Amino acid sequence: MAAKRKRKARRASAAPASRGRTAKGSAKGGRKAQKGGGTGEWIKSVCYAFILFIVMRLFLIQTFVITSGSMENTLLVGDFLVVNKAAIGSRLPFTDIRIPGYSEPRRGDVLVFDPHHEEDMTLVKRLVGVPGDTLQMRDRVLYLNGQPQEEPYVVTSGRPDEFSPSMLWQLNHLVEASGGDYHPTRDNWGPLLVPDGHYFMLGDNRDSSLDSRYWGLLEGWRFEGRAARVYFSYNRDSARPFPWIREIRGSRIGDRIQ
Repeated sequence: MAAKRKRKARRASAAPASRGRTAKGSAKGGRKAQKGGGTGEWIKSVCYAFILFIVMRLFLIQTFVITSGSMENTLLVGDFLVVNKAAIGSRLPFTDIRIPGYSEPRRGDVLVFDPHHEEDMTLVKRLVGVPGDTLQMRDRVLYLNGQPQEEPYVVTSGRPDEFSPSMLWQLNHLVEASGGDYHPTRDNWGPLLVPDGHYFMLGDNRDSSLDSRYWGLLEGWRFEGRAARVYFSYNRDSARPFPWIREIRGSRIGDRIQ
């Protein structure tokens, strides 16, 4: 009887150890399952982040780099811009369908757009004329609907006025017939009537800007967005090595574009 009781005791003491091993094995399996689930969640997060980036890039914001001096001193060569695409709407890729924005293009806006005269090019200029406006320039002074405009952002170099044959597109938009003697120049042209669905764009550096004076009116669907802020800037024309490190214009970073 004593021997039987001892065998029963040994069996009882062995049972918890077996259960302990089972629990330990279950814990290992749980950790393996948890590890696999963590990888899946990480992949999902990456996919969601990529989709969010694409949506923001197509419909909300984009970036733009200034490579010419046509908008000096508002924008300098080497300025990196944040462009608000949601403000005036954006196009669906590979179509002319436009998603409406929360505002309309306004006179004075600095806008990024796809010009009709050059493929694979994006430009930035200031909007000075909207549909229905009458525009003309006399001795470098811009007149809007007969009134001279104060433009504190404009830069001129004093270069002599000049004629360009490309400006003769204006003949079809004169307020009054010219009688064949219309001779537009960089600083003297118009008056022109801006038709529906079109806009007139000028660079702030008036003597060094190829703009609507030369290549014509811009269709509204070509706008990409409103330039909002400078998020980085450096002296791109510097002869020093590594100018993006040594020639940073810290005072311009964060500036609102207006």
